[in-house]
Amino acid sequence: MPIDFENELNEAQREAVQTTEGPVLVIAGAGSGKTRTIVYRLAHLVEQGVDPAQILLLTFTRKAAQEMLNRAETILGRPLTGTSGGTFHSFAYATLRRNAADIGFENGFTLMDRADSENICKEVKDNLKLGKGDRSYPKKGTLLDMITKSRNKEAPIEVIMEKEAYHLSPYLDDMNEIATGYAHFKKQHALVDYDDLLFLLDKLLEENEPLRNQLQARYRYIMVDEYQDTNLVQARIVKQLAGKNGNVMAVGDDAQSIYAFRGANVQNILDFPKIFDGGKVIRLEQNYRSVQPILDLTNEILAGAATKFDKNLYSDLKSDKLPEVVYPLSDQTQARLVVDQILELKKKYLLHDIAVLFRAGYQSFPLEVALTRIGIDYQKYGGIRFHEAAHVKDVLSYLRLVLNPHDLLAWQRALDHIKGVGPKTVAKIYQAIHSGDEKYMAKITKKHEPLRELLNELNGLRSIERRPAALLERISAFYQPILIEKYPDDYPKRQAGLEQLNQIAASYSDMEQFLGDLSLDGDPEDEKRKENAVVLSTVHSAKGLEWSAVIIIDLVEDRFPSRKAMQRAEDLEEERRLMYVACTRAKECLKMMVPSSVYNRASGMSDPTLPSPFILELPNNVFDKLNESYGGGLEKKRHAPSNSYTSPSYSKPSSTTQNHAAAKPDPKQLGFCKHKIFGKGKIIARPEPNKYKVNFPGFGIKTIIGDYLELL
Repeated sequence: MPIDFENELNEAQREAVQTTEGPVLVIAGAGSGKTRTIVYRLAHLVEQGVDPAQILLLTFTRKAAQEMLNRAETILGRPLTGTSGGTFHSFAYATLRRNAADIGFENGFTLMDRADSENICKEVKDNLKLGKGDRSYPKKGTLLDMITKSRNKEAPIEVIMEKEAYHLSPYLDDMNEIATGYAHFKKQHALVDYDDLLFLLDKLLEENEPLRNQLQARYRYIMVDEYQDTNLVQARIVKQLAGKNGNVMAVGDDAQSIYAFRGANVQNILDFPKIFDGGKVIRLEQNYRSVQPILDLTNEILAGAATKFDKNLYSDLKSDKLPEVVYPLSDQTQARLVVDQILELKKKYLLHDIAVLFRAGYQSFPLEVALTRIGIDYQKYGGIRFHEAAHVKDVLSYLRLVLNPHDLLAWQRALDHIKGVGPKTVAKIYQAIHSGDEKYMAKITKKHEPLRELLNELNGLRSIERRPAALLERISAFYQPILIEKYPDDYPKRQAGLEQLNQIAASYSDMEQFLGDLSLDGDPEDEKRKENAVVLSTVHSAKGLEWSAVIIIDLVEDRFPSRKAMQRAEDLEEERRLMYVACTRAKECLKMMVPSSVYNRASGMSDPTLPSPFILELPNNVFDKLNESYGGGLEKKRHAPSNSYTSPSYSKPSSTTQNHAAAKPDPKQLGFCKHKIFGKGKIIARPEPNKYKVNFPGFGIKTIIGDYLELL
């Protein structure tokens, strides 16, 4: 029975399926039936008489490839025997095994797994006598991460370190030495890692013309899924296999390229029409996931992208409810508001059909505490659960000992960083403290100076006011050098989590309540639970998933987009794509939280925030705005008739018109103005075009972009 294209596919999908000759790029917007299109194209090729053995399907997971092949077989009603479907790495491995002698492995090679590679890095480091006695030396996993990122991004380790791990820069020379030694060790022992598979295949295809011609003749039809996630070497492999005008179909969405940190290069998909002459671009724009108001908003997010394939997502799913932009008074009240929203949404949706998304794992910590407090289960993806984070447990062990000096587990945790003090010694110290054995304590503290320091600190903690925030303030200062020494590889990231812990503590007056709410014991069954648990997820971990209701939190500068991303244009572009991915996870309900202030532990006060540029760019007609009132509820705000203002730093391309809600200050007139967060102020200077120094009572002098100010 012939395939029913008319009823099973929309017009754009049909065009993609039936365009079988020459290069084709399918730009598949979020929720537009990308997998369905690939599956039907597989079936269509075979139905047209193409030998299944002449089809090569490259994906990023074996599961995805297998699912596509199985579905195509179901449509055809017969097996696709001979079709090559799998990951880039599995295809490379099979090809290299058959041609091992051509890449210098006369007797074959052994493929290593991650653990093997880490162990070799350690062996090379030890043989080079590097890091001896340095407890802060990067761990073997971190050494391998830097080497593999350098290879996948095809950039020196120095460049990777500067962007992602500046705190490791004292070890740059060592890392370069280890990377060289690691490569030499592999070659010497006929070993290959996962990165080698791709680079060796690329080299083989480039240098072995007969083999390249043979593979091009065999694989007459090539399909690549998630093309926006390919790195430079993967794109070269596709080009070598397809030839300049080969029958290659790449499917992906430039707007969902969010894995630059793994080496993905968005230019691969953007440059596809240039790389493959005569390449046809087909856009899948009908969305089958989200209601139209959500798509109207996501289309506006994409409109601000500097470089993109134009697309306009639309849906037959209608709704008269707009997405909501909610302004909590602070990040401290944000968690309570999100819980309120979840309780409301729970009346309509199952808990596991509600998701809260965030840019970084630590941002959900206050929410985790709030959910635990009222007994709502949650499941977290991306980032570690708050009460499971080792550095959080470390710090809380001091608090537990202030509250209960008989807590043996807390003693074990608090003494864990002291070299030479293991579980048996901890037990002796515990016994000596509680039996008053001053002789033993004098002896052991003389032997271990850090132990003396810790005991003095605990004594000091017991003598101050027992407010969680005050205690944590002091503990943080004491723990900082321990954090750096104990977790040298990623302490800046862990520091952010501890800042959140301090912030949570600020809202407590009772220490027992604070420790109880943090639920230190956790639930070992949590990770298995799927049903009836709210999903908390980083946006990266949410890609490819969907929920009826989605709440995105912390949509302010320095949090989303992240502080690092604000420094470079290409990083900010990726943050925009991340925002698009976050919003397109929602099927029916989308809420975005923009806290108006963020707690500053140093001052003990809240600092005003600037909303995320992606929120500021949105025209007023695509969302409803709600402000948290001082009484704790939400008040709907009417919009001004014009569009919301946009900071010039993040302005949309000139083709998109932007109206400003308020008149810009006249540079010749240094009078009074109003800012939505700082309130009324006096303009005192204009340091550069469209930037003004304003004195705000209570906040001091601030330098503000003119678009954020309203003349009075």
